Amino acid sequence: MNVYSDTLPSILWETPRLHSHAERLERAGDHLWRVLDMGGGIRGHLRVVADPLGIRYRAERLHLTSGAFRLVGEFWDADDAVAALRH
Repeated sequence: MNVYSDTLPSILWETPRLHSHAERLERAGDHLWRVLDMGGGIRGHLRVVADPLGIRYRAERLHLTSGAFRLVGEFWDADDAVAALRH
């Protein structure tokens, strides 16, 4: 039995602070932010997820045809997750 869950408590998480000034975050849900470039274009999404060792950050892109998010990568640092959406 898996005792760890991929869900977090239903609380409003603080927006992660990014060191890069190439993107900004816009809240899209309790655990989800849109990653916007400086022109306002959407690069993808950043999701906070629970991990037994701490908080992880998922870089995701929305697949418009299916309406589902596609995982780009999972990182310990929000800046690394956002950088993965740049390329």
